[in-house]
Amino acid sequence: MAVTEKRPVLVATEADDITADMVITELNRLDVPVVRFDPADIGADLTVSARFGTCLAPLAGQVRTPSKTAGLAHVRAVYWRRPIWPTFPSLSQDDAQFAAAQVRYGLGGALYAMERLLWVNHPLRVAAADYKPAQLATAQRLGLTVPPTLVTNDPDDAREFISAHDRMIYKTLRWTPYWRDGVPVTGWADPVTVDEIDESLRVAPHLFQAVVAKVADLRVLIVGRQVFTVRITSGLLDWRKDYSALSYSVVDLPRAVEKALQACLDHYGLRSGSFDLAEDQKGGLWWLELNPNGQWGWLEPHTGLHMSAAFAALLAGESP
Repeated sequence: MAVTEKRPVLVATEADDITADMVITELNRLDVPVVRFDPADIGADLTVSARFGTCLAPLAGQVRTPSKTAGLAHVRAVYWRRPIWPTFPSLSQDDAQFAAAQVRYGLGGALYAMERLLWVNHPLRVAAADYKPAQLATAQRLGLTVPPTLVTNDPDDAREFISAHDRMIYKTLRWTPYWRDGVPVTGWADPVTVDEIDESLRVAPHLFQAVVAKVADLRVLIVGRQVFTVRITSGLLDWRKDYSALSYSVVDLPRAVEKALQACLDHYGLRSGSFDLAEDQKGGLWWLELNPNGQWGWLEPHTGLHMSAAFAALLAGESP
């Protein structure tokens, strides 16, 4: 079994992740070793051993895959991309629940103990940044323009709010795997009217937001201190519904907006993030949301922006 001599980058992600592949290719060009794994492979294909309270170091141990081994004290950085936690379908429900928790707090805890490393991004930081109501308040404090938004499970408040605006959308507070009658349901930003509000709203909070009269959307990827801004035109309320209808152009952000987005990442302790903004008819930019681990891989071939190289440079410690 090969043990890497140079300090490796750990890449935690699912098996089929083209975006991670792009970053790994760039790390290979920099001659930086990579140990890639997925928590779902725990068992014969993934082993972790962590030691504490020894004279060697505060943390010692290894992460091992069938082909590579990385010493926990020797890791250069961690790219926490899109890992899948195991569910143990072969076990009983209670045993599977127990085993899954042990993996999260055993494997996860051992990795999280490497807190002084460069993480892109640390899972606990991502979790803290993943609350849309908190994002809205943070964005407004940083001087960004936020559309009128209501989070509520009160039907009367929802009706009053919707009635006060010309056009309103409903957005999920967090993407969650969801099926209805065996068919996967995706949470788009969809129009909503007063007539659609009933007492079932009381079951859980819902997010309602005034529609921005936009001419385009902006996807802003920040990697370390590098900023990549892509203007997306489509004519769609939610451009994710039809990627074939999109056109792209590379633009520059106003300096004040760029500083505010950097400050947002700093606030949450993130080294990277994908921001969605809406551009109105007067060129004004409206905050929509931050995705701490948003998709960007499809943009690179459309724009020629060196996004994957920026991630590799950051993980290798060569980013300015």
